[in-house]
Amino acid sequence: MFNYLRKRFASHIRERSRRRARLVSKDGRCNIEFGNVEQSRFVFLIDIWTTILDLRWRYKMTIFISAFLGSWFLFGLLWYVVAYIHKDLPEFNPSINHTPCVDNINGLTSAFLFSLETQVTIGYGFRCVTEQCATAIFLLICQSILGVIINSFMCGAILAKISRSKNRAKTITFSKNAVISKRGGKLCLLIRVANLRKSLLIGSHIYGKLLKTTITPEGETIILDQVNIEFVVDAGNENLFFISPLTIYHIIDETSPFFHMAAETILQQDFELVVFLDGTVEATSATCQVRTSYIPEEVLWGYRFAPIVSKTKEGKYRVDFQNFSKTVAVETPHCAFCLYNEKEAKAKEKKGYDNPGFVMSEVSETSDTKM
Repeated sequence: MFNYLRKRFASHIRERSRRRARLVSKDGRCNIEFGNVEQSRFVFLIDIWTTILDLRWRYKMTIFISAFLGSWFLFGLLWYVVAYIHKDLPEFNPSINHTPCVDNINGLTSAFLFSLETQVTIGYGFRCVTEQCATAIFLLICQSILGVIINSFMCGAILAKISRSKNRAKTITFSKNAVISKRGGKLCLLIRVANLRKSLLIGSHIYGKLLKTTITPEGETIILDQVNIEFVVDAGNENLFFISPLTIYHIIDETSPFFHMAAETILQQDFELVVFLDGTVEATSATCQVRTSYIPEEVLWGYRFAPIVSKTKEGKYRVDFQNFSKTVAVETPHCAFCLYNEKEAKAKEKKGYDNPGFVMSEVSETSDTKM
């Protein structure tokens, strides 16, 4: 009993580790990390714009708040230093005829408030710069210019992150499983993809990559070797009319890497099928890419997708997403090789051959029998 439980637990652990060993997750994120990178991390600061856009929202908002608070506090200190040097503070007991550089700065708190009012152009009118100090006028110009730069950069970064086409990709969904069945008399691998928005993707193009470990004739082991997988729909794989869910398929012929796989052996294979959909967002004209992947356990042999498009009594077309990933078992050859051999045998049976040297002769029967 203990050995049985141990074997079941070990097989469960192996199954879970195999499921997790995928390069691309179902939602399109890449499971890869870089180690022993010789270049310094400061190289990412050279392309600071891309670095800021790739940051997560919590880090971006931290930088956003820190940039404003830091600049307000820094210039608040500078305004306090200007008032201290010019002896405008109350502890110096300035005379009645004394004209300060900035009116109504009585300490560090009031200097910080003046810095805040200056940079965000609030302008309450209680604190203001006088023409007494050229240093104060120069500092006012510097803070105004720096404030505009910070506002432009941070607001632009937030707007760019909100409008990134990556968010549009979340409204493109793929079926949970891929299926293998006959389509048009050919054995095909089929995947269903849907656009959850009514706005279209312009110039859509879909293709796939089969990732597997191969060994070259020279004995070199190539991990994550990539093989092109051509996906088509009935109208081709270019400029898809993506108004309703589409079923894309890959024909399993002699050139396909799935040709030598069978229903009994596909679960024993070690591969990952990554599917890409590229297109241009209609609203923003930004390019968009959607990714997903399928491992052998997610490829169902002998199934097809259930219908999801129907027509209502009012004449409208209705898409039922409840059946989007639903599959139905159908009769399917257990391998592509058997299907093509069966077709070839049937084709040979229908063929006839004429023999020009064939001569038909009649044999006459005799009625008398000699003893």
